[in-house]
Amino acid sequence: MNDPLLVASAIHKTYVMGRAGLRVLRGCDLRMADGELVAIMGKSGSGKSTLLHILGALDVPQEGNVLFRGQEIFAPPGQRRLRTGITDILSAAERHRIHLRRTQFGFVFQFYYLLPELNVLENVLIARMIDSSVWEWWRSKRHAARTDALSIIERVGLGERIKHRPRELSGGERQRLAIARALVHKPRVLFADEPTGNLDAEAGANIMSLLKGLHDGGQTIVMVTHDPSVAAYADRILLLEDGNLHAA
Repeated sequence: MNDPLLVASAIHKTYVMGRAGLRVLRGCDLRMADGELVAIMGKSGSGKSTLLHILGALDVPQEGNVLFRGQEIFAPPGQRRLRTGITDILSAAERHRIHLRRTQFGFVFQFYYLLPELNVLENVLIARMIDSSVWEWWRSKRHAARTDALSIIERVGLGERIKHRPRELSGGERQRLAIARALVHKPRVLFADEPTGNLDAEAGANIMSLLKGLHDGGQTIVMVTHDPSVAAYADRILLLEDGNLHAA
């Protein structure tokens, strides 16, 4: 694979539970090309979501590193803080992770995480608002952001639902809204954690058809799933077993 977009090398992650440690990842390696759709499968509790969160800069490994476009995401092991606090925003490593999550990475989860008091358009727009100061937003960014939000809402099939709140949407429509929110800042990589896990078979198939269409248009996607029929949409299927990744 030439010039991979995303590379994980020797990723280790252990959770401390009282006096004991739960070792979840034991040296995972991954190389992903730009535009690829990769599915990660494994048993419940195998560490799939943990690995996805590390790849997407949401969590920090004790050892190993992730490179995005050739640049390391995490600080050297001796300088890492596994639990970040408000003062960590001052560190260059944490600012870099935040920048990636705001501009290069998008996230879709099983349980949507929509804001119930906001309508469809507002739930999508808020993903753009958090990367702007109040002055920047009102001076120059809100009109372009609204145009982009309306475009992606149409693309996911919710054009007639922009004023509806999440409670007025079906499960499949809520997941489409979550995908629109993840895509509105045009991320280079979309991370999807069990994107059909909370849906019935028909709604799940519709979501996978949407994701496949995005992939066909060039979107890079890393997807975690326990469902073989969902994983079948991927270019490659990897199995996380005993803390390591290998081809399924």
